[in-house]
Amino acid sequence: MSHRIPAALRAPFSAEGDAPIDSHLANKLLELALEGGADYADLYFEFRVSADYVLDEERVKTVGRGITLGLGVRVVAKNATGCAYTEDLSWEKMAHAARTASQIARSGKTLPPQGFTSQQLPNYYPVEELSLMVAAPEKLALLRAADRAARAHDPRIIKVEASFAESLREILVFTSDGVRATDLQPSIRFGARAVAEQAGKRQSGSGGGGGRYGLEYFADSTHEAAAHGVEAARVAVAMLDAREAPAGEMTVVLGPGDSGILLHEAVGHGLEADFNRKQTSNYSGQLGQQVASKLCTVIDDGTVAHSRGTINVDDEGHLPQRNVLIENGILVGYMHDRLSSRHFGVAPSGNGRRESFRSMPLPRMTNTALLGGQDNPEDILRSVKRGIYAKRFSGGQVNISNGDFVFALLESYLIEDGKLTTPLRGVNLIGNGPDVLRRVDMVGSDYRYSDGMWTCGKDGQSVPVNVGTPTVRIASITVGGTQV
Repeated sequence: MSHRIPAALRAPFSAEGDAPIDSHLANKLLELALEGGADYADLYFEFRVSADYVLDEERVKTVGRGITLGLGVRVVAKNATGCAYTEDLSWEKMAHAARTASQIARSGKTLPPQGFTSQQLPNYYPVEELSLMVAAPEKLALLRAADRAARAHDPRIIKVEASFAESLREILVFTSDGVRATDLQPSIRFGARAVAEQAGKRQSGSGGGGGRYGLEYFADSTHEAAAHGVEAARVAVAMLDAREAPAGEMTVVLGPGDSGILLHEAVGHGLEADFNRKQTSNYSGQLGQQVASKLCTVIDDGTVAHSRGTINVDDEGHLPQRNVLIENGILVGYMHDRLSSRHFGVAPSGNGRRESFRSMPLPRMTNTALLGGQDNPEDILRSVKRGIYAKRFSGGQVNISNGDFVFALLESYLIEDGKLTTPLRGVNLIGNGPDVLRRVDMVGSDYRYSDGMWTCGKDGQSVPVNVGTPTVRIASITVGGTQV
């Protein structure tokens, strides 16, 4: 892919750049970072080009473009970590950042940098043509297609907004233990929002998708921009007839795909190893113990082709993996960065991620999912006398230390006698992540990932992720709504 990328989209520090960063210069910077005495240091160069477009009420509201460039230096000395960064890649500024990080973390001994070995990386997101190389009118045409499709879906649609965001991120990592890795990470995200009105009552709906693609994402009929507009309109119109949600303990069926966000928030964060290293997770000290129903196998997989959370290399120079976290209900592993893997005496799992060169790496999820089971999804629905079908989530709050959560549903339906009936509004699911996994009693065979819209926040950093799940029945969970 690199030979087809114009110079304007290539990092100045890359091999094709005006002032490439070579192994000799990186070694000099690492020597400065280690001069105060440290166990380890790394350099993280980043160049990001991004653009965004917004069509609001059939008018172009936003056309923006941005460039980010910088170097982050990290130094580790025993249990201390020093970080510094610069947006200026002159030698003086880079050297100052290396010395600053060194002064923060010192151990009294020095391990000199080793010779670099370039990582041979896989390519989980080959792109035919980067979207950033395509002229703006073609992207605006996609937004207009979504707008027209949403309005044509139903005359009750009174407002539509469509958005498109794209980026190309180039990273270059050097570590004092001899790793050199570089990657080009494309990303697109398309969204549509519609508002429906009837008898003075308004409801909104959304649709969208994306991942690590170029504009070939829209070549598949299931990913047409118009389809996302129709989906936004469908949800908005359906919710016009929504009634207040019932309240109390009820059986809940999670729909496939998007419902994985509940797993991500309520369970996934507790399996990130830094929380367990600090003994602040509900899963601390439970390796080898049963923490979920035997029907549950939970993975984090950074190798899923074109998925939003996929990476060819993590931000510490380690290869991503398919990490099994919970297997048949047994906790078998955590997601690690370099620091946590050293603490637990295991190999890094490829989950060391950072928002940018200004941030320090942390154990973060990539594509987190509950794997499929043996149950027919239709049988799962038919098994419920009265309950809630949770199709899409809007957000929630989670306490990592004990797993308690509250999630709001964007789209949900009442289940009566095994059938979906009334759409509901104001539905909140209230529970505890590990407890909910123990109450899973049916797992469908229709496992799939969401269509690439999710972003995860942690410690002030945001990174792209994806979530997945099959249809799942939870025997009992607290539903917040209107008491009936």
